[in-house]
Amino acid sequence: MNRKITMGLVAAIAAQFFILLGMYVKAQIPLWTGQPILVKTVPVDPRSLFRGNYAQLSYPFSLLDKSLFNNRHALRQGEVVYVGLQKKDSGLYDFASVSLEKPHSGVFLKGRIASLGVWGATDKYRVDYGIEAYFAPKEKALALEEQLRIGAVAELMVTKNGQVSLRVVRGAKGNQ
Repeated sequence: MNRKITMGLVAAIAAQFFILLGMYVKAQIPLWTGQPILVKTVPVDPRSLFRGNYAQLSYPFSLLDKSLFNNRHALRQGEVVYVGLQKKDSGLYDFASVSLEKPHSGVFLKGRIASLGVWGATDKYRVDYGIEAYFAPKEKALALEEQLRIGAVAELMVTKNGQVSLRVVRGAKGNQ
């Protein structure tokens, strides 16, 4: 009986370990295998007592007009959307399209509808991609906050299935 309890405990601990390991690996896959792209950031006030030192980021494609979705029903919070990006002459990627179906080619990000209205406006969806916060040491986070006010560029690593990770944020002059 005691051996069964011990084996059950070992199995439970091993299961938790492998679940955490899987979560870590899933988050790292874009950094290991993704294609680097540069996107413009939009400044957002990054104050939080609970999250530590970070800069909060937004992107021009974080707010999408509801009219872009040619569907018969309203989208639900948490629903998956795919945002296509195209490279501009400046070398930065920008919004090209949005779809509820996974694209077969091109650079696209997989996001989720985070809110159905933004600041009382009911004509926009806010989309989260999991790249909205950049954690850094206090001095670097404060310097980045200043750079975000004058313009910054985020380097994203994007996989072929739309999974994305934030690699680095650079100021207007390319500083990190």
